[in-house]
Amino acid sequence: MTTADAGTELADDLFGSPPQGSGPGAAPAPADDTPMKIIPGVSRGDRVFRIAFRGAGLSVFAIMGLIALFLITRGAQALHATGWSFLTEQRWQTATHRFGVGAVLPDGIIIAVIALVIAVPVALSAALWISEYAPSGLRRTLISLIDLMAAVPSIVYGLWGLIFLTPRIIGFERWAATHLGGVLPFLKVRNGEVSASYSQSGFIAGVVVALMIIPIVCSLSREVFSQAPTGEREGAYALGATRWGMVRTVVLPFGKGGMIGAVMLGFGRAMGETIAVALIISPVFAITWHPLQADSNSISSLIALRYGESDKLSLSALMAAGLVLFTITLLVNMVASAIIARSRSGAATNE
Repeated sequence: MTTADAGTELADDLFGSPPQGSGPGAAPAPADDTPMKIIPGVSRGDRVFRIAFRGAGLSVFAIMGLIALFLITRGAQALHATGWSFLTEQRWQTATHRFGVGAVLPDGIIIAVIALVIAVPVALSAALWISEYAPSGLRRTLISLIDLMAAVPSIVYGLWGLIFLTPRIIGFERWAATHLGGVLPFLKVRNGEVSASYSQSGFIAGVVVALMIIPIVCSLSREVFSQAPTGEREGAYALGATRWGMVRTVVLPFGKGGMIGAVMLGFGRAMGETIAVALIISPVFAITWHPLQADSNSISSLIALRYGESDKLSLSALMAAGLVLFTITLLVNMVASAIIARSRSGAATNE
């Protein structure tokens, strides 16, 4: 053994043998590209913040669960007495166990749809004009006015619709039934006295509810429009776009998810509106496919009008009707959440 070999063996004993293929001319070992995990320190304030907001989020689910449990418990007697026919029965005769929401549920949906058809174009147009076109001084005034409209109690809208709107809108209802009834069959109205045939209709209730949900949809949509990225706005202008071109290619795609959420929230408000609808309609237990015609109903107004005179079974039936309305509203919000998740605000502008 030479002196060099002895030195190599001593180095191997002290520092270990080199890895296989690490000698001169061998291929270099692959580098480890795994990023190092950086775990930031969490202060006591951060822990308190996370616990508080996690508790607030979980409390929402807890409250919703308690509401559902309350309605199920209180409505169990009526649901047990009628079964699934509660969803299809068009009578409300608790003494003979023949009652259900088969008539009032479609009428409530029709009133909500009328409100959306009127409110959504107006609210979105107003939100877009306030956000993109209104002068700065006027913009602040309009924002305050919209917020003030959202704070007006529903009974005020109901009284306005009953006293002021009803006698002035009957002429439009009669004109629509006369001239458009042949083209659109659902606008036909039975013959009779004008005030008896057209007043207290679902259409009037829908107009009043539309005025109530316009501030909600407008306020939420305006807030989303105002958050469109400034850089993309300026980029659109730099490429030669007009203001409408910038709005069409930047603001509207960015606010798509927010608009959907605002409309769904307005639909939930329209479905659950009680006092304004109860003051205007003449409640009947029959599906009214002609919204211009007098007589209509909704679940919320049914509960409000029947609650004070209900016995034990009737009160359970009203709780079951509230459970149906609660379930429908929850399903609508779930569908809206799924749609928003597929079209997040700004998703189209970030690609």
